[in-house]
This record gives sequence, C-alpha cells and structure tokens, in this order.
Amino acid sequence: MAKILRVNVTDRTTTYEDVPDKYKFLGGRALTSTVVCDEVDPTCHPLGPNNKLVFAPGIVTGTNAPSSGRVSVGGKSPLTGGIKESNSGSVWPQLVARLGLKAIVVEGCPKDDGWWGLHVTKDGATFFPADEYAGKGLYEVYPLLFEKFGKKVGIAAIGIAGEKKGSNAGICFNDIDNRPSRYSARGGLGGVLGSKHLKFIVVDGKGGPGVEIANKELFDQGRKKLTEAIREHALTKPGGALNLYGTAVLVNIINEAGGLPTRNFREGRFEGAAKISGEAMAELCEKRGGVGTMGHPCHPGCIIQCSNVIPNPDGSELVSVIEYETTWAFGANCGIDDLDVIGKLTRMCNDLGMDTIEAGDTIAVAMEGGLAEFGDGKRAIELMEEIYKGTPLGRILSQGTEATAKTFGVIRCPTVKGQSMPAYEPRAIKGIGYTYAISTMGADHTSGYTIAPEIAGVGGKVDQFEIDKTELARNFQYSTAFIDTSGHCLFIAFPILDIASGFEGLIEECSGVMGTEWTADDIMNIGKETINKERAFNKAAGFTKADDRLPEFMTYEKLPPHDVTWDVPDEMLDAVFED
Repeated sequence: MAKILRVNVTDRTTTYEDVPDKYKFLGGRALTSTVVCDEVDPTCHPLGPNNKLVFAPGIVTGTNAPSSGRVSVGGKSPLTGGIKESNSGSVWPQLVARLGLKAIVVEGCPKDDGWWGLHVTKDGATFFPADEYAGKGLYEVYPLLFEKFGKKVGIAAIGIAGEKKGSNAGICFNDIDNRPSRYSARGGLGGVLGSKHLKFIVVDGKGGPGVEIANKELFDQGRKKLTEAIREHALTKPGGALNLYGTAVLVNIINEAGGLPTRNFREGRFEGAAKISGEAMAELCEKRGGVGTMGHPCHPGCIIQCSNVIPNPDGSELVSVIEYETTWAFGANCGIDDLDVIGKLTRMCNDLGMDTIEAGDTIAVAMEGGLAEFGDGKRAIELMEEIYKGTPLGRILSQGTEATAKTFGVIRCPTVKGQSMPAYEPRAIKGIGYTYAISTMGADHTSGYTIAPEIAGVGGKVDQFEIDKTELARNFQYSTAFIDTSGHCLFIAFPILDIASGFEGLIEECSGVMGTEWTADDIMNIGKETINKERAFNKAAGFTKADDRLPEFMTYEKLPPHDVTWDVPDEMLDAVFED
C-alpha cells in the first residue's frame, strides 16, 4: 500500500503515513496543491517554518506508461507569494513511485546552520550531514553523490542559488545519463528547500514494491492507445519535429508569427532567430560531432525524446539541455544570437540551480536598466558570475526579474504575480496572454498552452489575434492541470488533442492505475477542482482580480511587426473562472 513520507527538518525525523482517503485518487499537481492547501497557511512567509515542500510523482509515474517520468513539486512560492506547482521529468520520481511513495512532504526549519542530505531506500529514510557539499556547484556535487550512493539513484538537489534562498532558485533532478539538467525551476522552490537546509534528497528505488495497478488490463489498453497516438502525431513521432529539433523547433515558427519577445519584450521578431533555433542546434551537433545529440530522452520510457546535448567546438559537452524557452531567454530576449554564449549561460544556470527563464528575463531587464548593452554576451556572462560571487548585485539578480526591475527603475517589466514571462508575446498571441494573466502560478505557459491551436493548429486552428478566448483559456487550464496530475509530459497534449484514441488512452491508463472508470468529464473536473483550490489559496494569501492582469506597458506599447497592444478587456479575463 502506498505511503506518504513526512520529513521534519526541525528535529530531523522521518515518518511514513498511510495515504488518507481524500488523497488516494490524486497524484502530481492535484496532490501537491491539495496538501499545500490543507497544511500551509496562505499568509505564511515562504522561507519560514510554516511553509512546506511537497514532492509527488504523477498517477502513472513509475509504470511503463509512455513519457511519464514527471514529478510535481508544490509549496508557497517566494517569487509570487502564492501557491506553486513546478514540474520536471527525471529518473528521480520514477524511483520515488517504485518505492511505493505517493508523496514526500518536507516541513519545519532547522535549529542550526548545518546542511543535511536525505537518503531514501526501501528500508527507510535517513538524514546525514552534508556540509561538505554546501557552496559547491551542481556539476561538482552530483558526481560526488553518485560516487557515494551508486549510479542507479535519483537525486533532487539545490545549487548555490537555493542555498542563498534566491527567488529564482529551482530544484534539480538528474537526467537519464545522470547529468544535473532537469528542473522544477519556476517559482523559487529551490529557495524553499534551501530555507530548510536540505541540500539534496537521494532516492534508491531498488527492491521497492512498485506502483500498484488496480486494473492491469485497462491500464495496458490505455497505454497502447496513447503510445500509438504519440508515435503517429507529426510533432511527437520518431523523426518528428520535437525529436529532430527539440523544443527549439519553435524559434523560427514563433518568430515568423511575430510573437518572439525580443530585447526585453520591445519587438516580436528577432533578426538572429535562425542562429539560435532548433535547426541551428541540430546543424551544430552534426558539424561538431562528439557528444552532440538531438533526440535525447530526459528519462527512461520517454518516447518523444526532445532533449539535446550541445557540444563545444571540440565535440566535448557544453551543456544539456537548451530548451526553446532557454534559447529565447538568453538569446532573442537579450539580443544574443550566439549558441555558445547561450550554452554557457545555460550551464551556469544548471550549476547554480536557477530557472533559465527567470534568469534570462532578469538579464534582459538588467540590460534595459543600463547594466549592459543588448547583444553583449560577454557582459551577460559577467552578470551571471555576480551570482556565483554572492555580490550585492548578484543577490539582487538572484531574486528575479521584478526585484531587478524595481531596483534599477525599469518600467518594461514582463511579470505577472511576480513571475517573469516565457517565450511567447501575449500582445501577438492573445490566448497565451490569458494564460499568463489568470494562471494561479503567475506568468506560466505550461499552465494552459494555447500555442497549440493558436500557432501550431493542433486541436483546430484559432486566430492568434482573436480577443475573446475565455472558453479556450478555461479548457486548456483545466485539462493541463490533469496532465500535470497524471505524471505525463505536457507534450502528450499534441496527440490527445488531434487523435481521439490517444485521449481515450490517457483516461484508461489513469483509471487502470486507480481502479476507477473515469470519463472525459471526470478528468476535467479533477483539473477544475485543483485550480479552484489553488485560487482559494491565492485569495487567502491576498491576491485579487488586480493580480490577474498583464503589465501596464503592454496596454499602450505597440509591438512590432504587427503593431499590436494587449487589448483584451478585463471582463473577459475575469469571466474565465466565473461559474
């Protein structure tokens, strides 16, 4: 029977609890958000003893369901001041699930300044001193931990940014090759783990009971349907767009649509877009050879395989992975068109344990504030080095985009609820603007990826400039909340939107694990209930309708090349979640 592992860092004790009935049919985001709503005071300080950090594998994580190695991490965000769920794909949650754990809840605050690690096996969970790992970058820490615990473990860890409680600090997980490269990055939850002085959680799944599947026949039926749909869809199939060029296949597409934010959201097209695209990365890998790889999986069982390994000129590894949002954040948004510079900045983020979106937006705002010229890659690297050094400037930058904008008097600050915007311009792509504005997470494209129909034509084509997208935004947010709950990669949304049997497969898989007979209405209701809980938490934390708005500058600054502003009436935004 599945358990919840409760980790108290105040007295350094661990307890295993039976899963309450109210949590039995939950996983991933639905579980993290429910536990946070049940156990965390919405008005608490995010870095204080009353905040908790909840790690939950998805419903099918740990099974042989395709592309299902996802974990949700939840808590109160030091970046937004509201609830946060941050999602990652990795080896780690698969091992957690195979130990029969439905969640790991980290609570309390230590009485001393020492650093600790946690080792979780089938025999229990043990604290051990970790001062020797503190102050080190993750590229140094991970090999040391694999040497100590073996190479078949999963590691969740924070870098220097998390130790310093940075608001843009993420939580790192190892990929399929044990690199420190997969992240629950957004919202500053690495800072929360840092406040609890827990440097890492090592999980060894050997000998665990595995994931209990209530109806194996139904699960297998659904798994096969979903697998076939993924392998059939043009975006997710072997040799498809994501497999060949990674998520950065979107660079040229979004640029052509006039929705690629450039030089701190001044323009919608970047003249150097082709140089930082997925196609350019594939060409670079082929030219330089060595370890350069496209079509790399982030965890065992991923059949989409959209990750990459970017090589140095000599073929050695520069970094893995450069995602679309990352190549945009350090590239177009900073006016930089050099993949080597972008790769170095990405590697620095991986080592520091930082969100690349927040970091790139922060550097762009710093450029706007006069700390560098747009396009100056050398200076961008120097700004990142300030964070390593822990200088006053570095501490400001580590607190994120909004803190940096306020410090340097920058009006053009692309944030919602304190979190910086990803790689899609809401003035040019209205649906994603709804997502940024009304998401419980702040500006977060993964909360409702309306880019699918607006740009890619998935699930039907929708005009990117159409203003009234209330129903579209609502449906995408509810369905996405369930995908985050299921344990699947968000990219299964492409085949399940276009291929009916794929959607059936998702429902049957999850029903098979849970022993339910869920319908499409049921899973939408799970998503709806999850978001309603999150909105209630945020309201209790002090959020109002005024927080469900895009930055003022977007309402009056026209964005080239289409010369559009954010002109969606507030009433349409407010109507999304009005019953």
